[in-house]
Amino acid sequence: MFDPFTHDEQKETSQLMWKSGKRELVFKGPIFDICTVQRTSNDGRCSTFIEVDCQKWVTIVPWFRNADGVPMFVMVDQFRHGSATVTREFPAGVVEKGEDPMDAGLRELKEETGLEGERVTALGNVSPNSAFMNNRSYFYLVEDVKHTSGQELDPNEQLEVLSVPVQTVIELMGTGIYDNGIMMIALGYFLREANKRPELVTSTSKE
Repeated sequence: MFDPFTHDEQKETSQLMWKSGKRELVFKGPIFDICTVQRTSNDGRCSTFIEVDCQKWVTIVPWFRNADGVPMFVMVDQFRHGSATVTREFPAGVVEKGEDPMDAGLRELKEETGLEGERVTALGNVSPNSAFMNNRSYFYLVEDVKHTSGQELDPNEQLEVLSVPVQTVIELMGTGIYDNGIMMIALGYFLREANKRPELVTSTSKE
């Protein structure tokens, strides 16, 4: 009998793989393309599925400790056209073709905020929505960021830069203006790093 409470992390998954067949481009856009792809399961079922062909994405988590010893993030507020709302996010952007994701992230950080950092840690990368998107999102922590230049925004970019206490972001992520799901992933990666390095979330203030 099917047992939903079975715990087997090494359970075989090869029987769940579908074989890919014909793939066709049905829409070409400035940000992503849409393709159809025929796939067949190992028990013989065959169907056509939608695949969104996207560029790689990168998110930078800029961290510093303020004069009072409080761990802080640098974030940006901007209007997002998908939700038609203003969201508060870590600096992020598209990885250009042939560009290394870390280089892309540091480029986006400087373009959006004018910041550079002294220590870069690769936090991980993940499929942002494996149901129909084929790209990956990369995440980097940049520590001890310093203001070194002005912004170099794209023609249609309009954003405000601000610093927010790390603890505030932890408490509010996923609510209100903190409404971008990719930022929740970024925070999750940051918290995993902070589990190894508690100083990332611990204040050194004497108060």
